Amino acid sequence: MMNEPYGPEAPRPISSTSPGIMKMFMGFLTVFIVVQTIGTVLFCLYLHMRMDKMEEVLTLNEDYVFLKKVQKCQTAEGQKSTLLDCEKIIKGFQNIQCKDRSLKEQPKFEMQRGPEHHEHPRLTHKNETSLAAEKREPIAVHLAGQQSNKAGSVLEWKETMYGPTNSLISNKEGKLKVEEAGLYYIYSQVSFCTREPLAPFTIYIYLHIPKEEDRLLLKGQKTQSTVKSLCELQSIRVGGVFSLREGDMVFVNVTDSTKVKYRHGNTYFGIFKL
Repeated sequence: MMNEPYGPEAPRPISSTSPGIMKMFMGFLTVFIVVQTIGTVLFCLYLHMRMDKMEEVLTLNEDYVFLKKVQKCQTAEGQKSTLLDCEKIIKGFQNIQCKDRSLKEQPKFEMQRGPEHHEHPRLTHKNETSLAAEKREPIAVHLAGQQSNKAGSVLEWKETMYGPTNSLISNKEGKLKVEEAGLYYIYSQVSFCTREPLAPFTIYIYLHIPKEEDRLLLKGQKTQSTVKSLCELQSIRVGGVFSLREGDMVFVNVTDSTKVKYRHGNTYFGIFKL
C-alpha cells in the first residue's frame, strides 16, 4: 500500500444561530419594550392624578381654615383676639363675595344677547380686553354714617360688614379719594330729624380738589311739614354720574350734622366706577 501524504483535518464549519430563534428573541424584546413603555405612561398618569388629589385636599384644608377664621372674627371673642387680623380676613371674604357675584351675573348677560348674535372678527381683540377688565375686582365703596364729636358739617363714614371696599378708593376724615380716573356714580342718603318747619334741611356732595375751591356736584333739600312737638324721621337721597380724575376727593356736607340719624341703613355714602 502506498502511504498517502499526511495533511491536517479540514476545519469544521461554525454553527450559526437559527433564524427562528433570533426572530423569537427580537419578538420578546419588542414586547418587553412596549410593555415597559405602557407601564411607564400609566405610572406617570397615576402619579399626576395623585398629585392633583393632594392639591385639592390642601386647597380644601386652606379654605376650611379660612372659613373658621371668618367665623371666629364674627364673634366678640375673635374680634378681641390679637392673633387674628380680623379686618384683613373680613376684607378678603368680602372680595371673594364680590367676585362670586360678578361671575353669577355674567351668564345672564350672555343669555340676553341671544344665540343668533355673531361678533365681527375685528372686534375680537376689543372683546377680550373688555372681558379682562370685567374679571378684575370692581372699584366700589359703600360706607355707613358714623357719628363724630368733631365740630363741623362734613359727615364721616365707616366700613360695614357687607359693604364693598377697594384699595383704589380711600376714606380719610369723611372724604373719599379715587386713585384711578374715570366715570363714577356717586350717591348718598342722609336721614334726619328736625322740628323746624320753615328751615329746609340740605345735603350737599362736593368735589374737593387740592389747592382749588370745592365744587358742588349734588344737592338735595327737604322741609319739615309738620308742627308736632316730636320730630319725624325723614330722608334725602341724591346721586349722579361724574368724571373724576386721579386724586379727586368727594365728601358729603349738611346744614346741621347734629340732626343726622345714624341707625343702620339710615345714612350712607357710596361710589363705584362704571
